[in-house]
Amino acid sequence: MVPAGKKIEWRSPEMLLILMAVAMPLSFSTWQALLNNFAVEQAGFDGIRIGFLQSIREIPGFLSFTIVFALLFFKEQPLTLFSLLLLGIGTALTGFFPSIIGLYLTTVLMSTGFHYFEALHQSLALQWTDKATSPVVLGKIVSARSFAALISFGLIYLALDVGEVDLKWVYLAGGGVSFLIGLYCWIGFQSFDAKSQQTKKIVIRQRYWLWYALVFMSGARRQIFVVFAGFLMVEKFGFSAAEMSLMFLANMSATIYLAPKIGKLIVRFGERRALVIEYIGLVCVFCGYAFASEAWMGVSLYILDHFFFAMAIALKTYFQKIANPEDIASSSGVSFTISHIVAIVIPAAFGFLWIASSTYVFLAGAAMAAVSLVLACMIPREPREGNETTFTKPLAEPAPAE
Repeated sequence: MVPAGKKIEWRSPEMLLILMAVAMPLSFSTWQALLNNFAVEQAGFDGIRIGFLQSIREIPGFLSFTIVFALLFFKEQPLTLFSLLLLGIGTALTGFFPSIIGLYLTTVLMSTGFHYFEALHQSLALQWTDKATSPVVLGKIVSARSFAALISFGLIYLALDVGEVDLKWVYLAGGGVSFLIGLYCWIGFQSFDAKSQQTKKIVIRQRYWLWYALVFMSGARRQIFVVFAGFLMVEKFGFSAAEMSLMFLANMSATIYLAPKIGKLIVRFGERRALVIEYIGLVCVFCGYAFASEAWMGVSLYILDHFFFAMAIALKTYFQKIANPEDIASSSGVSFTISHIVAIVIPAAFGFLWIASSTYVFLAGAAMAAVSLVLACMIPREPREGNETTFTKPLAEPAPAE
């Protein structure tokens, strides 16, 4: 593996991870940026229907544990790339089905590719990087994703505001480019082996309980951001698709610069401090959403929200440090299922709450962030196998040989 700070070689595992990371947001960012406007303007969605759509979108995420069964028949690297291709196809088709049922079906197709890709890409990143430098490498991956999203949102803005291109062609372009990059990664890179043979069964270990709890709360809390933060900008402040793209543009610009620095900070200060800072910030951000009265306030909070999300790198590296190496692939799939247990329910249920008051939705998000903060304080300062939580009695260090 390439040490942090060294030049990454072409056709290396790190470069493949970065290229795949670039391809993903070209599809997903396009889908995300256009969704609220496409759903409201062309498919006639309201708050309840958008909630149901997002709940349906999360079903493949809930079923991510089935990745371990797919790994019985397919190697992890080609399965990751196939998932990326599926994401591209689902996005490309979205604009051609401007109806309630059509949007539901293309969303399931896109979401299946997206969630399988995310779980598998995370697994490969943790297997192919060293524990000492993985926060830095993951920071570069987040930065690469943000750069790709920046390009995507910029082109979307130009296409819609300047070129007045129909939404379906924008969907087709975003999904198509993502598909082509995935195809190149499949053809242009060799098969890389993991350091450890991965377990081909569902793995749930008691000593991972704190990580499971943090992942669960992260999944619940993230739904408030993914589903309702963007919807707030469209419904309450009347943002157009082009204006939403500009907001995402500013968001990604900040993340490109900050994500690698966040990785270095995690290496220096540790996972516990990074997550504590993230969750304190998110409590404040969600309270801000609850009472935002001006569009500029919503935009500022959205950018801060995404910045704190980048600090979630620490949650991945915390698991990497405490996990058995052979558990990573199975546990990555299980973690996505855990994070989506409530994700299926929250968008639909909170869609009804949204009708009553959007303030209640975001105050619930602040409460979830507060629970995550309490859990983060249980992470030891130096997590490792045998020292997973502050309640765990650390294993004695081996005595030096005489």
